[in-house]
Amino acid sequence: MLARRLLIALAIAGISACGSSNNFTVPPAAASAAVTKSTGGSLGPVLSTSDGGEIFGFDVDQKGNDGVLASASLTDISVQTFDATTGKITKTLGEFKGAKVARGDDYVADGIFDGDVGLVDFQKAGKPGQTPAKDMYHLLGPVTKERFTGKWVPPVKLFNVLQWAPNQSTSTVVLFGYQREGSDPSELLVSDVAKGTFGKVITLNASEFSLGTAPQLTQDTVNNLAVMASSPSYGAAGGPPPVITTIDLQSGKLKQFAGVACPGSVGCGYANGIGYDSATGIACTTTELDGGLEFYDLAKETGTHELLPNGGGQYYAGGFVASDPVNKLFLVAQPISSTSSTGSSIQVYQESGALLESINGFNFTYAGDFVIPVRISINPGTRTGWVNGPGSNQLQEFAY
Repeated sequence: MLARRLLIALAIAGISACGSSNNFTVPPAAASAAVTKSTGGSLGPVLSTSDGGEIFGFDVDQKGNDGVLASASLTDISVQTFDATTGKITKTLGEFKGAKVARGDDYVADGIFDGDVGLVDFQKAGKPGQTPAKDMYHLLGPVTKERFTGKWVPPVKLFNVLQWAPNQSTSTVVLFGYQREGSDPSELLVSDVAKGTFGKVITLNASEFSLGTAPQLTQDTVNNLAVMASSPSYGAAGGPPPVITTIDLQSGKLKQFAGVACPGSVGCGYANGIGYDSATGIACTTTELDGGLEFYDLAKETGTHELLPNGGGQYYAGGFVASDPVNKLFLVAQPISSTSSTGSSIQVYQESGALLESINGFNFTYAGDFVIPVRISINPGTRTGWVNGPGSNQLQEFAY
């Protein structure tokens, strides 16, 4: 439906191809009987889009009770704000129907940043083989105003945001994406989103940070660094572990070290997610082929490896990692639960690598046939969060 979805799909297809190999792990029947730790995690209300459209990106304000999402169906596209306490849509804006939707225009929500400033990408479809899609970015500053308040214009022509580093604590944020023309190099943009200003544009090495390496992005707000995990073997079985990279957002200088090796001949495969606590310097990654977790001390360039509950394995691999720096926790999305006989789970870990609790009963979904990955957005102050599902037009609230 749009070029961005196709590009993300190519990266996900690489993971799926890996999953079709002979190294695929058959789920053990005993997983449903496993005993897990719990400290009171629970599921809350389910939010549904006002127009029934699939959710293409969302986020919540960590200092308030509001959120924003993008919705798309075959007949209707819109941006919607919601109450993160009640799970109710509060306003639908920027709505289009008819010709614009039919030709493939749509919205993608690209996060909430410091000051409750939301960023939304209106993607105007191009003509296949002739012209690329165009990204026109709208600001909601703040989201509680429930209207577009300005534009965000990247200094890179035809720049498409693929990931943003979760950061609502400082005005400087980092976003990862590519140019929709020429050789499509991957780049990092450093920006004060609210002001619409930009720092350094950091062009990344194509062989190390192409979409095929499935780069994962987070931010060190204390040391002004981007922190990334990427697979030098394109997720291949038996390949080296993901590489951990820090990038100085002022100078663009890179430092790299090899990630922790995963047990067995299959190896790690892709890094599926990364979370980071800037105060402690601890990062957490999930890896695809082993169903594992890695906990890193970035300053020491050291790490440890753990398997997800009940033995890990690719079938139970984790995905998105949300960092809770207030309570020193990492929340790991597990699309296929290893602590319940059905559905999905969020596994909550302490920064030491110890499992704190398993929150079961979810059914994660992906918008656009696995194109927009599952995301966890949390409010550390209230120990609540939202995640995709149970329907592709829904979000599920939870407490942890």
